[in-house]
Amino acid sequence: MNDDDNRDLAEWLETDGLGGFASGTVGGQRTRRYHALLLVAEKPPAERVVLVNGIDVVVETVERAYPISTQYYRGDVRSPDGGKRLESFSIEPWPTWRFEISEAVTIVQELFVPEGLPGVAMRWRVEGPRGGLSLRVRPFLSGRDFHALHHANPDFDSTTHRAAGSLSWQPYPDMPSIHAQANARLVEAPDWYYGFLYTAERERGLDDMEDLATPGEFHWDLNPQDAYLLLSANQPMSKLSENEGLSAENCYAAIAQQERHRREQAGREAETVRSYIVKRGAGASVIAGYPWFGDWGRDTFIALRGLCLTSPDRLAIAHRILLLWSETVSHGMLPNRFPDRGDTPEYNAVDASLWYIVAVQECFDAHRREKRGLPHEETTRLLAAVDAILDGYTAGTRYGIRMDDDGLIAAGESGVQLTWMDAKVGDWVVTPRIGKPVEIQALWINALAFASRYDRDRRSQLEIAQASFTKKFWNEADGYLHDIVDLDHVSGSVDAAFRPNQIFAAGGLPVALLDDEKCRRVVEAVEAQLLTPIGLRSLAPGHPDYKPRYQGDLRTRDAAYHQGTVWPWLMGPFVEAWLKVQHGSDAAKSQAKQRFLQPMQEHLQQAGQGHISEVADAEPPHTPRGCPFQAWSYGEYLRIKAMVQ
Repeated sequence: MNDDDNRDLAEWLETDGLGGFASGTVGGQRTRRYHALLLVAEKPPAERVVLVNGIDVVVETVERAYPISTQYYRGDVRSPDGGKRLESFSIEPWPTWRFEISEAVTIVQELFVPEGLPGVAMRWRVEGPRGGLSLRVRPFLSGRDFHALHHANPDFDSTTHRAAGSLSWQPYPDMPSIHAQANARLVEAPDWYYGFLYTAERERGLDDMEDLATPGEFHWDLNPQDAYLLLSANQPMSKLSENEGLSAENCYAAIAQQERHRREQAGREAETVRSYIVKRGAGASVIAGYPWFGDWGRDTFIALRGLCLTSPDRLAIAHRILLLWSETVSHGMLPNRFPDRGDTPEYNAVDASLWYIVAVQECFDAHRREKRGLPHEETTRLLAAVDAILDGYTAGTRYGIRMDDDGLIAAGESGVQLTWMDAKVGDWVVTPRIGKPVEIQALWINALAFASRYDRDRRSQLEIAQASFTKKFWNEADGYLHDIVDLDHVSGSVDAAFRPNQIFAAGGLPVALLDDEKCRRVVEAVEAQLLTPIGLRSLAPGHPDYKPRYQGDLRTRDAAYHQGTVWPWLMGPFVEAWLKVQHGSDAAKSQAKQRFLQPMQEHLQQAGQGHISEVADAEPPHTPRGCPFQAWSYGEYLRIKAMVQ
């Protein structure tokens, strides 16, 4: 591997199922504030903190020292630059680096996060002659919110506490303690390292430097054995993993064997899915994306369709997620997200509740296909949530969300962003979309169609909404759908911007709202103007607000977020609609597999290793941007895979 830029862009991820994770670049350098070895959730899956940011690693022979780690410092200084010795990297079965020390000696570095434990396990082993080899590892500590940065200060406590078989540090009283177990000795030398530079933060126009503390160095003699280092929060790893009393080496061996077996049994795809599923209370939820998102309602319900409902083995996870969220219905709305800190959910999405109903419908349909019955109590709870949502929207709820006289859903107030196109900077809502957005009507009508299976009273609502939709949204002159009608709640006014939202009405959801010919025209128009190899543009080129690149500071990026920027998750509904207008033939599936699925499979190796990015630039080469690990992007990739195979 010789391309430093590609190594900086390619990232790996290990998650604990509790909201915590370890992540970094393939090249080893930390380019984000979120790159860390020990990052844990104090209140799963929220209140995440960084405890151990990274390490310096040096291999020594009799003749000289060979760094195999890389740090960026102020002034774009790389020191050390161990990445130049990186021979290869793999994510199977977990992140593994091979460093060439000489023609005869290779050092293999392995790292994994055990499922359900707030910790990370590392190992360094030698391939080749061991004589005269030793290893030094210097950990860099902080103790901060994972969105923040850390700076040298007199309050940091660098005291090393020693106990039988482990060491610990308590940097700050209000932070979890850091525990380390190693088959090594720690040479104490507390110190500060200043000016770590995070280039990805700089590119995003954010604060990009921090200071980290070190307690000293771990020293190993590699001649008799491999090196093991276990880091964990609040308790030693041996105690957390029920291996209390075992040495670092034996504890590593025990949890590695268990973890390897679990991953081999699951397979790569299921392991990737698992990385997004997290514990929340007695239930489960979905992390929208790593490294900075939490569990968002809209993202959860879109993502679980592919993450959980494409595999019979994961239907039980879908139940847990849907049941947990059923308890959060308030005036017909489900939360858009749970905050990083605090317990009060945020109710500010018009579509999250409707996506929930789509997910419930597809969960029921999946059980029917598998000839499995849902427990009556679960069915009752899920349908009660569906009814509460539809009743709330019919009667009217927050932010002007209500069923209008035409049976369609109106929504929006000044200063509030309610749809998935939700960028907001200060008081500026970039795409307010006040009125009757097209995808909201598609979701609403699909929700009514599902509910009418169980409740005859919903049928009249469904018929009124269906009759109104085509009449109001169809743009016959151009052969596509308006994005918004009754814009700003002014009857008859429209926003005719060409956006991907119309695909949900043309076959991108279970029920298409248009006749076959109109669906075909919409799909062809979307394909011509919005389709890219990795997803759909959020606005057609040629529109005055179209932005070809998603980069720059926060304001510049948010101005482009839904104004052309490509969204991979939209490829799912597009392929679904495309296949429907092709009548789902075997020939169409074969063509879709080559044209639409294969480019996404290639992307699995481009940014977040084994994952699909949040967004990409609107223009070639469609550089991946945003979160490198995005739940609904990967979920829709799995849905496409299921559709074409």
